Amino acid sequence: MQTFYLTDPGKVRTHNEDNVTILNNNNQEFLLAVADGMGGHKAGEVASKIAIDHLVDEFNKLDSFGTKNTAIEWIRNIVVEINNMIFDYTNNNPNSKGMGTTLVLAIKTNDYILFGNIGDSSGYVIKNQKLHKVTKDHTLVNLLVSTGELTEEEARFHPRKNVLMRALGANDPIEIDIFDVDINIEGIFLCSDGLTNMLNEEQIEKILNSDLPIEEAVVKLIKKSNSRGGTDNITIAYLKKESGDL
Repeated sequence: MQTFYLTDPGKVRTHNEDNVTILNNNNQEFLLAVADGMGGHKAGEVASKIAIDHLVDEFNKLDSFGTKNTAIEWIRNIVVEINNMIFDYTNNNPNSKGMGTTLVLAIKTNDYILFGNIGDSSGYVIKNQKLHKVTKDHTLVNLLVSTGELTEEEARFHPRKNVLMRALGANDPIEIDIFDVDINIEGIFLCSDGLTNMLNEEQIEKILNSDLPIEEAVVKLIKKSNSRGGTDNITIAYLKKESGDL
């Protein structure tokens, strides 16, 4: 497996509220996660850091995720813990009230692949050199699309397209959507909306399918997003199967 992650503040924001990680253990089990923080007097980066740091700490306590069911339970428990930690922080730091974070994660083992999502950061699998979005955005416009009140095209350019219906630190209780994915894929690609607001899936695919090394492909995606305006922080976590991988 090849993995690489990178985060960039973009061209407009003065600071970066995103956080990201990719981890693996001796059993060749992988955890990828992207968190896009928001709000609360520059405390968005605190919320996203709480999320990623707790994921890292809990992953490092594991020898293995075990069965698919135990991995699903692990994800659900971690999300509740992160949510409680963010609320505790805002209770103790009133200036940070209103901060929160999205979270998209993926677990890959030899037996299963799981995705989890809260908010509007995106999780994709790559199969037959095509990006397939796994996650569903928890946004107002996505809700309106699902009820037929907006078309996909209207949603893409809607002035309120970034209004979240669900985020860590904003909802209590919190629930994460979990997706069970076919293991016969070529890659896993997670990103914050700073990328998908600047580039469409076809543009992302074109760079991922080029002959560039994984690191250069990720850098090129970020540079291309910035060249188109870079209106938000841009974060990517990418896992790519090598030809010799099962």
